[in-house]
Amino acid sequence: MKRYICFTGGAQAETRDTDVAIIGSGLAGMYAAYHLNPSLRRVVFTKNTLETSSSSLAQGGIAAVTERDDNFTLHFEDTIKAGAGLCNPAAVRVIVEEGPAEINELIKLGANFDLDSEGRLLTTREGGHGMNRILHAGGDATGLEMVRTLEKTVKGMPNVLIRENAFVSDVITDEYGVRGLMSFEDGRWILYRTNHVIIATGGLGQIYRYTTNPVVATGDGFALALRAGAELADMEFIQFHPTALYTKESRNTQCFLISEAVRGEGGILLNEAGERFMKGRHPLAELAPRDIVAREIYREIQKQKLPYVLLDITSKSKDFLVKRFPTIYNTCLSHGIDMAKDPIPVGPVQHFMMGGVKTDLWGRTNIDGLLACGETACTGVHGANRLASNSTLECLVFGRRCANTINSGFKKRGGGVPVPCDTDCAGTVAGTEEKIIDLKGIMVKYCGIVRNADDLSRGIERVREMLCGIESACLKGVREMELYNMATVALQVLLSAYARKESVGAHYRIDQERL
Repeated sequence: MKRYICFTGGAQAETRDTDVAIIGSGLAGMYAAYHLNPSLRRVVFTKNTLETSSSSLAQGGIAAVTERDDNFTLHFEDTIKAGAGLCNPAAVRVIVEEGPAEINELIKLGANFDLDSEGRLLTTREGGHGMNRILHAGGDATGLEMVRTLEKTVKGMPNVLIRENAFVSDVITDEYGVRGLMSFEDGRWILYRTNHVIIATGGLGQIYRYTTNPVVATGDGFALALRAGAELADMEFIQFHPTALYTKESRNTQCFLISEAVRGEGGILLNEAGERFMKGRHPLAELAPRDIVAREIYREIQKQKLPYVLLDITSKSKDFLVKRFPTIYNTCLSHGIDMAKDPIPVGPVQHFMMGGVKTDLWGRTNIDGLLACGETACTGVHGANRLASNSTLECLVFGRRCANTINSGFKKRGGGVPVPCDTDCAGTVAGTEEKIIDLKGIMVKYCGIVRNADDLSRGIERVREMLCGIESACLKGVREMELYNMATVALQVLLSAYARKESVGAHYRIDQERL
């Protein structure tokens, strides 16, 4: 594995200084930026526009105890149960008990959550939750509302620099810890010297053929952390969301999510024969944990001709659906589906990474000065399977905790930092896009919803062959660097999935537990 992938080609890199560097502009990264000491200079890097992140796409909402008949113990127990016994209890207590305060903070900043007729926070229920505790905004635009609120706030703060279209290739380290990072901006390399880096780059969905993740989710944060010497954990635990809109156009790009909240509001799943198949498969039926619903849908698809099942919420009126799910309703309508009259064709797709860069409960990795939060991080809070709408809560709680870690232990930068460069490379990568498409096919075929040793072994072999072909090449563009990151991370997922022999949570080994 390359230590550094930046290739300057002998060109001089500009050097800049900052107190804190935040890689990623989603909910976790922006909330960390907001909570940092205002006197600290901070740079937020995003490789696309500020608005492009998985956080902005979060439809269902954010889970938090706000109702009188709910409590921390119930939320804790639901999270532990969904995580199949592998959650870190301490991490679960942190998000459950600190979450409501973060909701109140967002409201103070101007976030408009949906309210009932009496002006109280409106809640609903999603899969795996025993109580109504999912807050939402704009019906099904919760993530967008939270991100917009934070963007407006952070942009107005002093000492904040936003770098859009900036691809961070490497975190620079020495024997003492973090010394800086390399960013590729407008066709040139820039070295940012800093002792504090927060990785909040989101997930890795684009290593799969079908995913709800945006096209920027190429696993960069996992890869650059690994190259810097950080530990990864639980990489086998990939969550497949049960219900994404089935369209041929979404292949190899991004699938449109049909929120779990649709089932929470009464939507039922039907096979091609019109049979409601989740009834009797689990006590919670359509509201069972995501891994269970996804596998049951997979089973039905394997037994029928149609490559999808049907999500039927025609029991609700058009007025209700338009108000509660405006984004979903209009998107379905654009595909010729009136969800007030027609069932929605859906199927399971990659959605979330439970594992990631291993951190403690304050966002710290094993590398001094390197922190991680949000989907990129692994505190163990999700165990083997994430409970619905706990991800947005995780972003807020651990984003703030990362900021608090730096605020209380800030180290002023000192000394020079050499510009790293992949000086041992030769030649270029041929057929980058073809290789990316091939990688997606490998992952969906050999490391999907249902896995076995033979497939995983073959997947490992195929990805290693791909990496061998690009390991010695000079990565001269963003897409080539993304390919290297994607293949690096895909190999980690495959190796972890192969190593865990038993089926647990989202990791399902058919050779250990027959369908």
